[in-house]
Amino acid sequence: MNWTVAIVLVILAIVVVLRLIAWWGWRLVSYLFSRLITVISQVRQRDDITALGAKFEARFPRTAGFLHARLTPDRFTGLPLTLVVIAAFYLAALFGGLVEELFEADELVRFDQWLNQQLAPLRTDGVITLFAWITDLGSSATLVAVALVTTGLLWGRSHGYMIAPLWLTLIGSQITTYTGKYVIARPRPEFITEVVALTPSFPSGHATSAMAVYGFIACILATRVAGIRPRFEIIYWAAVLIALVGFSRMLLSVHYVSDVAAGFLVGGFWLLLGFALAEHRRRLIE
Repeated sequence: MNWTVAIVLVILAIVVVLRLIAWWGWRLVSYLFSRLITVISQVRQRDDITALGAKFEARFPRTAGFLHARLTPDRFTGLPLTLVVIAAFYLAALFGGLVEELFEADELVRFDQWLNQQLAPLRTDGVITLFAWITDLGSSATLVAVALVTTGLLWGRSHGYMIAPLWLTLIGSQITTYTGKYVIARPRPEFITEVVALTPSFPSGHATSAMAVYGFIACILATRVAGIRPRFEIIYWAAVLIALVGFSRMLLSVHYVSDVAAGFLVGGFWLLLGFALAEHRRRLIE
């Protein structure tokens, strides 16, 4: 068995094990979320809570209306949208913290360089060829093509309201990424494979775009299928694809791990904004 086949088998084994763990985690989160909705509904129906709410609404009508609109679990623009917005701003805060660490903490730079060195034994010709193909799945050309095909499918299936959110996700993530690249201007790792790049390193454009576009498509598909298991499969395998694209950038020594992490955060931010806009527009036309 050659080294390339061994690495592929190890990756497949990791993916299978993580799938089992993720499936049980998915079921647990789904159960806890459903219980949360049930508890909220039960609390709202209690007489003492209803009376207290009526008094609060009578005294502070605008505040009560705002809180009800933001926290109701009965429609997407209520509690679900509130959670999405909170998650988006949390990702933005994490990205800001990562940028701060990059400039002020030598530990992050040393860890980036250490991990890049640890990947050196994996950089055989066969592995490089495989991951060079995988990394192309996150290139701008590929993702624009994916977005164009998706646009055609959405238009053909009378889901045109999703087209603008899709392109907002792609274009917004690209603008943010390239702004960050040239503002931060971090040098890339030393190129030790045939894969090279001309732009600065931080954040990873491939990781950003893969998270934004593939993540957006996966979320839209997951909301259109019935059942916990099909939704899990869509989200999980999209996550595997996104993770492989990010890992390929590190293995090919064109990005550090913090570049990829930052790309995932930026892409996740735009993914959540695009998904929220798509769901909001869907509710308007229903």
